[in-house]
Amino acid sequence: MNKPTAKSHKATASDVARLAGVSKWTVSRAFTPGASISEKAREQVLKIASELGYRPNLLARSLSQKKTQIIGVVIDELKNPHSMLMLDTVTRQLQQRGYMALLLNIGSGENYSAVMTLADQLQVDGLLFLGTVLTDDLIGVAREMHQIPLVQVCRNNDEPDIDVVNIDGLRAGKQLGELLLAQGYTRVGYMMGPETSSHHTQRLEGLQLALKTAGLTLELLLTTGVYSRERSYEVLSEYLNAQLPQQRIEALFCENDILALGALAALRDHAGNTFMAVVGFDDIDEASLPSWQLTTFSQRIDLIVTEALNRLIDERATPGGVWSQGELRIRRSHLKS
Repeated sequence: MNKPTAKSHKATASDVARLAGVSKWTVSRAFTPGASISEKAREQVLKIASELGYRPNLLARSLSQKKTQIIGVVIDELKNPHSMLMLDTVTRQLQQRGYMALLLNIGSGENYSAVMTLADQLQVDGLLFLGTVLTDDLIGVAREMHQIPLVQVCRNNDEPDIDVVNIDGLRAGKQLGELLLAQGYTRVGYMMGPETSSHHTQRLEGLQLALKTAGLTLELLLTTGVYSRERSYEVLSEYLNAQLPQQRIEALFCENDILALGALAALRDHAGNTFMAVVGFDDIDEASLPSWQLTTFSQRIDLIVTEALNRLIDERATPGGVWSQGELRIRRSHLKS
């Protein structure tokens, strides 16, 4: 019978310090980016650490430095491809900065308190809300947490203590509206998801501004209640079946690409030979497929996330920077066939 082997000793900073002939604090500085330490000492420490298999205990370090290097990322639309794009960008940029993301999925609309309490107990260094609809309950729980920075991206809010990093939605909505008007459309509608205050995105206000400048008004407002392709399909199908072709709107501005794709599918199935222009918002990957060729608006999530993390981590803001502009993605869905 083989005798069980003794559990190997886990190397500590003291072990590395003793063999390297330096203090334990020098070992700590060798693993801290930007710390004051000579290159010779750093190389010696890292060499010994590698031989012993030593890795610094980041949790222990965070207790002493009062920072955990963890950012809580709050999200409520994980099924939305745009949300996944945001999440991918956030996690990549956090890792490049030496931070980790704690994902807080509040999509069910329940257990706000339990999820946020977990983040509080882990003492996250800040909270980043990814396009999240901020309910009164969620705001209340966030305020009860330790004094940490709170930043929301891709949606405005009315809370003075929650910083906002969002593109100029009014300008973006106006640009898309002007694009439709340039094609000669005069009967234009808008499809929105949840019935939140429209100024949270300002896209509708931008469209209405473009229409007003042209002496027109919004002809139709459709509400799906959720950002769902299926629900968008149902809502527009009901409208198409209830209206004679000559009475329908000529162009539809959808609040995001998910709604736009559902609308395009409904038009294929129920519009007959009558054309309706469609534009979306977000520029998800599927928008550029040959089968859709959706004209939309990119929020440039890479730039927005960089600005948000600058504020969360470095307390450095660049109001009105390039990140706030976004870019039109002109394809074919807005063109008369």
